[in-house]
Amino acid sequence: MSEEILRQPPQSESGRLRRYLPLLAWMAVIFFASTGEFSAANTNALIQPLLRWFFPHLTDEGIANIHFLLRKCGHFSEYAVLGWLAFKAFAGSSHARLRQHSYLAALSLICLYAILDEYHQSFVASRTASIYDSLLDMAGGITALVVVALWQRRRGSREKVQTVR
Repeated sequence: MSEEILRQPPQSESGRLRRYLPLLAWMAVIFFASTGEFSAANTNALIQPLLRWFFPHLTDEGIANIHFLLRKCGHFSEYAVLGWLAFKAFAGSSHARLRQHSYLAALSLICLYAILDEYHQSFVASRTASIYDSLLDMAGGITALVVVALWQRRRGSREKVQTVR
């Protein structure tokens, strides 16, 4: 992690709110997406007519497969966004330990929220809870954290090259 992030001074309440509000808002979006409003039947009512319009010769099985794939991509991508927002919030924390362990904190949040998300779905009649969806969620969040780490590493190596010149 860059030393710049580790040396940040404590932030005001408005800075804290600006850092954590997007994370909390996205967690609320994920929670809402776990309700019956985003059940397979409800998303199919939107996706099927679109697919039939774009691909009129697609079979029912083909539509079902694409719908399934889109739903799984949704799991992956919503947790990738969660991972990025969590890292961003924790890396800018006024607490040095949280900044130093921002990747671990973000990973912990991703894993915990993925499991709680599926647990929440077990209480929704039109949804089914699956540990495989939790693993897919975690994979999305971890992928985002890896991308952030690689981006920071690359940016750090560029900064070193520029200082040497």
